[in-house]
Amino acid sequence: MAYHDQEWGVPIHDDKLLFEFLILEGMQAGLSWITVLKKRDAFRAAFSRFDHKKIAQYDKTKVASLLNNAGIIRNKLKINAAIENAKAFAQVKKEWGSFAEYIWHFVEGRPIQNQWKSIRQVPAKTAISDSMSKDLKKRGFKFVGSTICYAFMQAVGMVNDHATDCFRHKEVKKIRR
Repeated sequence: MAYHDQEWGVPIHDDKLLFEFLILEGMQAGLSWITVLKKRDAFRAAFSRFDHKKIAQYDKTKVASLLNNAGIIRNKLKINAAIENAKAFAQVKKEWGSFAEYIWHFVEGRPIQNQWKSIRQVPAKTAISDSMSKDLKKRGFKFVGSTICYAFMQAVGMVNDHATDCFRHKEVKKIRR
């Protein structure tokens, strides 16, 4: 509830936090978001506070350590994806100046303000998340399918998917960069 009431859907432009959400959304694949939220602090500790430069340097010894860490999701494919994503993240920053500039270009720099009357109307993916997923994959990112990308867009405020009768819909809509 605290995550919904304070974080979900709030526009984020901080590269480190965007990277954290990208990794966590990938870790969540096939699991419930509450599982990831409960392990979020352990993920921060295990993954060098989501410092992409450090993660890009992880070796087999570090991967083995992560696979033995009961505080996180111990999936070898997802852990290796986080390392590859750190490398791809660095390349995007180099090309675009910041990851935020890159990722926000998919929504022309402004959050999409949806007007869903019910949570049942919210799609699992969109043409924009399809495009984002395709481009991220082309750049070497892993665990960035369209559904994961749309969940990422929702989490980092690129899209306001609070139902219109939710108190957060209007609050989030007012938040600017």
